[in-house]
Amino acid sequence: MRQPILFLICLLATVPISAEDWPQVLGSNRDGVYAGVALAGTWPAAGPPVLWKHPVGQGLAGVAVVSGRVILFHRVKNEEVVESLNAVTGKTQWRFAYPTTYRDDFGFDEGPRAVPVVADGRVYTFGAEGELTALELSTGKHLWNVNVMKRFGVRKGYFGAAGSPLVEGRRVLLNAGGRDQNAGIVAFSANAGAVLWTATDHEPGYSSPTVATLGGTRYAIFLTREGLVGLDPASGAVRFEQRWRARSAASVNAATPLVVGDVIFISASYDTGATAVRVAKDTLTSLWESKDVLSNHYATSVHADGVLYGFHGRQEFGQSFRAVDLATGRVRWSTDRFGAGSVMLADGRLLIAHERGDVILAAATPKAFHQLARASVLSGTVRAFPALADGVLYLRNDDTLVALDLK
Repeated sequence: MRQPILFLICLLATVPISAEDWPQVLGSNRDGVYAGVALAGTWPAAGPPVLWKHPVGQGLAGVAVVSGRVILFHRVKNEEVVESLNAVTGKTQWRFAYPTTYRDDFGFDEGPRAVPVVADGRVYTFGAEGELTALELSTGKHLWNVNVMKRFGVRKGYFGAAGSPLVEGRRVLLNAGGRDQNAGIVAFSANAGAVLWTATDHEPGYSSPTVATLGGTRYAIFLTREGLVGLDPASGAVRFEQRWRARSAASVNAATPLVVGDVIFISASYDTGATAVRVAKDTLTSLWESKDVLSNHYATSVHADGVLYGFHGRQEFGQSFRAVDLATGRVRWSTDRFGAGSVMLADGRLLIAHERGDVILAAATPKAFHQLARASVLSGTVRAFPALADGVLYLRNDDTLVALDLK
């Protein structure tokens, strides 16, 4: 009997991620695309139905949603807390916490910034002070942790640690930023947290990495503080690099690289701009670059049918929302003074979470900005990336996580 029981335990511990889930920042493929059940084409005048609300502490980390669990990562008093919530009711299923002393030098939020990652029955979190932690998804049991900033001598930076880890096979990849130990990018063992390889001397950005197969070759793709890097995720060998950062020290790279076919789009604010490059045999060929087309301050753009949709400009100066041709950089339309937020693609439409707490549904068309529905769902400031799983949108502000039924 022992063998079948052990097999069942292993099977339950590694429940596969389904199309209905949102297991990490920007969804299953880290491209902001939702692939679940169909959504409604419009909403009632009062907005989408609210399924539940849950109080949250400090933090700018959005949630991950897997197998009916909502993984919340926030700060409550002097602890960083990971909670598993029931996706139907919002009730806490388990809770794990550890102490934190993080202080924000600019007086902003002092909670964690990085969205949790769920893979192979585990939850991985990366706290504002650089605490990388692995927990068991079903129980919240602590598996391992590494204080990355202490381990690799990482400087604090402007806003603490923020980029979400990337799980690729049995490795957890992170833009650690350990310049003195050639530990700009580090791979940890997913099972035990042991260091498997280190690469580059790049400082950390606030961008989360992604992974893609281009021309039959597997790449881990990072936008560090220095620029674009493509590596072999198994060995850490650097296959390509392109510097992409502002001349000003007071700047950040925050948007995740967007991979479309064999093209990578990267973007940053602070007079840095955007570029689209084609990858062939570890070589980058520029399609275009510009400072005036689509400068993403912190929100990653999305792609549909050859067109990029995203925010242009500095958040504090009032951003535009734009449609831009991926192949040429041509601006198809621009809605100025739109304000900041984040965007995802769902059912071929744009779903925008505005920083002021509005949720907006718009057509994904290069002809003009066409709003289909809009509702105010939260007060205060909304900066955390939303999650969309099984037709439910999870959105948080400074003190509340709300689940909205978009089906």
